[in-house]
Amino acid sequence: MNILLPIVAVLLGFGISYFVYQKSVTINLLLAFSGSFLLSVTVLEFLPDIYTSGEKSIGIYILGGILLQIILEYLSGGAEHGHFHLSKEKKDFPFVLFISLCIHAFLEGIPIHGNDHLLYAVIVHKVPIAIIIASFLFNTSLSKFKIIFFLLVFGLMTPLGSFVQANTDLLDGIAIYLDAIVIGIFLHVSTTILFESSKDHKFNIYKFGIIVLGIVLALVL
Repeated sequence: MNILLPIVAVLLGFGISYFVYQKSVTINLLLAFSGSFLLSVTVLEFLPDIYTSGEKSIGIYILGGILLQIILEYLSGGAEHGHFHLSKEKKDFPFVLFISLCIHAFLEGIPIHGNDHLLYAVIVHKVPIAIIIASFLFNTSLSKFKIIFFLLVFGLMTPLGSFVQANTDLLDGIAIYLDAIVIGIFLHVSTTILFESSKDHKFNIYKFGIIVLGIVLALVL
């Protein structure tokens, strides 16, 4: 059942975007919380666990994950951290955005099998991102069918990554390196969210409180 939770998170984001008016301040606070929680779980649990493997090249793959995420965000226009830089005036299906987000979602699903805390962090991350992606797509000229197709496939990619890792031997030989790449992705996404979720990067007491809440929740877990 847990493997389906990322899909539920995307559908929840879709529903909120479709039925509820969202103020940017609220979304920014949700983003800050998700970024804080994802970063905390990565640093406190995921990162130490992977270094116990003794693999000396782990750091290189983590850096590779950061570089990969930079490329993916260039292609997606910043969708992974909730800040789009794409034109809304389009009727064609956004294949580059779609493929970029699917690659990101598939990779983040690989290490969550058997790691409930990381799963929770991914879910918390997906809800505000799904809200923003859905809101962006609803403001384009795309048909509702294309938007629903986009979000459904995007929602399925994380469980697919987890399923492939847990039920096949396709990734057995490289799983540790993929996990390191995902750590790099999470580090880049979460820190970018924290830096960009406030206007002009000014100190905001509400944002700071939300960030502390995310850290405390990760510590409690």
